[in-house]
Amino acid sequence: MGIQGRLITAMVTPFTADGELDVAGAKVIADHLLANGNDGIVVAGSTGESPTLTNAEKAELLAAVLDVARGRGEVIMGTGTYSTRTTIEASVAAHEAGADGLLVVTPYYNRPPQAGLLAHFRAVAKATPLPVILYDIPIRTARKIEHPTLLELLREPTIVGVKDAAADLAGTARLCAEKPSDAIVWSGDDALTLPMLAVGAYGVISVAGHVVGREIRAMLDAYSKGDVAEAERLGAWLQPVFDVLFITSNPIPLKAALTLLGLPAGTPRSPLIGATSDEIERIRAVFTEGRLL
Repeated sequence: MGIQGRLITAMVTPFTADGELDVAGAKVIADHLLANGNDGIVVAGSTGESPTLTNAEKAELLAAVLDVARGRGEVIMGTGTYSTRTTIEASVAAHEAGADGLLVVTPYYNRPPQAGLLAHFRAVAKATPLPVILYDIPIRTARKIEHPTLLELLREPTIVGVKDAAADLAGTARLCAEKPSDAIVWSGDDALTLPMLAVGAYGVISVAGHVVGREIRAMLDAYSKGDVAEAERLGAWLQPVFDVLFITSNPIPLKAALTLLGLPAGTPRSPLIGATSDEIERIRAVFTEGRLL
């Protein structure tokens, strides 16, 4: 059992004009992702504004995406919180609902020691038979999953890999060299995907896959076939898109970009805010230059 997708996108959660969950819009976004190069979807990750969603909304969102994705791609539920008990409860619910896997972020805010991380991730992994992807993003969580901890966790039978958003290429290279052979490293940063492939990563869990999924897929395919020059060409073309989607806190620019493309997104929930007019124009300029509009 495992997750096979090389291009998986962490899906936005669309909201209606009055700030409610847009279930119909979620189905449109899920269909768009699977029709444009993506092997799978993460539901209720950080791009999906999971901290602002109720448990009922998460369940409704997961059901909607599963309905669209059945037979077309993997659906991975973001269940990580800073509470082991809550994370287990969410993971069990995702398993019962039919998710294909779990994305479990490092517990944030409470800054557990490495022994606490080992205990937390092991408890979550043992709670269901679903494959678990660790999510290491210290800029958001204020706690790195250190190298020895990662290696130990990747030996657990249902922990299949890590979304590596630590922004440490040397660390990624060391991890790829020393991890179990069947463990997978996904880039957690669109802009670092190509260099991470060069040191042994398998693919990407993306944000930009919402708008340039086909091009990211082409870059991954070119690299895997040994056409490094073509992968580099595509990477250079993609770089301005990656950059502009992170000019402020994710998913603010992404939701503005999707709106420009005529896809349902709405604005983020507070404490995030909508993109400014200047930010929207910067996105529009990059998309116009890249002929995405």
